[in-house]
Amino acid sequence: MVAIEVPLVGDARHKNWAKVIDNVDETKSSGWAFDGEFIATGGIQDVPVGSIVMVYGERGSRTNPQIEARVFVANGDGTLSHEQSATGRAWARTLRDRVSDLLATSADNPPSGVDWDVDLLRYSDDAIIEEFRRRKL
Repeated sequence: MVAIEVPLVGDARHKNWAKVIDNVDETKSSGWAFDGEFIATGGIQDVPVGSIVMVYGERGSRTNPQIEARVFVANGDGTLSHEQSATGRAWARTLRDRVSDLLATSADNPPSGVDWDVDLLRYSDDAIIEEFRRRKL
């Protein structure tokens, strides 16, 4: 886990949220396409290294909100790499393919530099050897 500062997009008085995305439903073109855990905006949150973080916010009037959404990747040093932004009512469809690509890439390349953890002791030697072979190490 790494502590990141989740930006506040838009105006705090309007709708805003952030989510750690773990799946994309490519049959949907709205915000419901993005599955994952909600996290608070405008502060420090702990997320796994390599997480895809989506931040959504609105500004302007309540009757005519100006929507903005941003996609970031959480780096091991606690920084966020900005991957893509979208504005307007088609924000979700605009970001969907990029988020899907990022998820596919992160599944192929697990985060490096993860420290040894006592949780590794629960895996058998055979399971660890199998993982080495899968990674071609």
